[in-house]
Amino acid sequence: MTNPFENPEAEYLVLVNEEKQYSLWPKFAEVPAGWTSVHENDRASCIEYINSNWTEMRPHSLVQQMNTTA
Repeated sequence: MTNPFENPEAEYLVLVNEEKQYSLWPKFAEVPAGWTSVHENDRASCIEYINSNWTEMRPHSLVQQMNTTA
């Protein structure tokens, strides 16, 4: 059985949560609570989108906290 997260021929979504963290998600699967779809395409395109847009690995709340205490 093929892992649905690694099928290069499947369609995928790029999800983002409130912490501005990204996830690659199979299109057929229900989007989990707290996540929003921001891009849809093949696996390679979605990975490229994530690599181009997820430039801050720290959770958004941590970045905000560090900016207010610095």
